[in-house]
Amino acid sequence: MDVTIHSVFLPHDDPDAALAFYRDTLGFEVRGDVGYGGMRWITVGPPGQPGTSIVLHPPAADPGTTDEERRTIAEMMAKGTYAMIVLTTRDLDGVFDRLQARGAEVVQEPIEQPYGVRDCAFRDPAGNLLRINELR
Repeated sequence: MDVTIHSVFLPHDDPDAALAFYRDTLGFEVRGDVGYGGMRWITVGPPGQPGTSIVLHPPAADPGTTDEERRTIAEMMAKGTYAMIVLTTRDLDGVFDRLQARGAEVVQEPIEQPYGVRDCAFRDPAGNLLRINELR
């Protein structure tokens, strides 16, 4: 089978803050910015990888989501437990230093994990966890 990942979805609660973080702090390209019904879906991705995108979406935009589910999603986003993505780089220390210098919220500095991965972690403005693994 020839299957690849095209898009993953991460929620945002402030489209301008999300756009600034993924474009200006992380350095991703903006591939789309679509508004509908007072909401925005922003598609970003790493330069040089046009086939892989992150869609930053308004949480619970589905009309079938209940008010209780919306409250739960908002609570989980505020705690940083709703969504996560893992990125990779060959220069973990350089990426860490650049993101920290640009004001990204540090969750974990670069460390060698007991399970054999060296990584660090940040949160985006919506509370989503971004783990960055070092390629070896």
